Amino acid sequence: MTSADHDLAKDYFALLDLPRRQHVDREELERRYHEVQARVHPDKHAHLSDQQKRLAMQWATRANEAYQTLKSPLKRAHYLLQLAGHDPQIERNTAMPMEFLVQQMEWREAVEEARGAGDGDGLDALHRRLRKEMAGQYAELERVLDHAPDMARAAEVVRQLMFQEKLLHEIDEALAAVET
Repeated sequence: MTSADHDLAKDYFALLDLPRRQHVDREELERRYHEVQARVHPDKHAHLSDQQKRLAMQWATRANEAYQTLKSPLKRAHYLLQLAGHDPQIERNTAMPMEFLVQQMEWREAVEEARGAGDGDGLDALHRRLRKEMAGQYAELERVLDHAPDMARAAEVVRQLMFQEKLLHEIDEALAAVET
């Protein structure tokens, strides 16, 4: 493994030889990740010098980071925004459309009510509704990142999906509590 073989500064898409876009074929991502890991895994380089072992470890770590980022649609969208030089201002911009915020409050109340009542079926129904809503948001991300680039809209959708992912996690926790 020589420095000519790899460039640690490559973005995650280039590292895994994938097109830089929101839509990623999961099977292709898996295949490319395993190909890179097969080349750079530190165990394959145990016989090399300490410096070359460290380089192999850096590559393996970089490949893992790339895979973890690109397999998550939300992380992938955030990463694409970063690559495009667009800061989604996740911590600083908490402005959301009023309709979205009201819906989030209603869903959180419904989760608490269902959890308090031990209503696993109600929680399951909320989970399905939220997943359906999020599927629409992810489709919107593909549209505004891959087909009709609109980085400001993509950043807004990323911020909204972060709220929704958190709510989905809360529903999962409530389901686990009700089931025990």
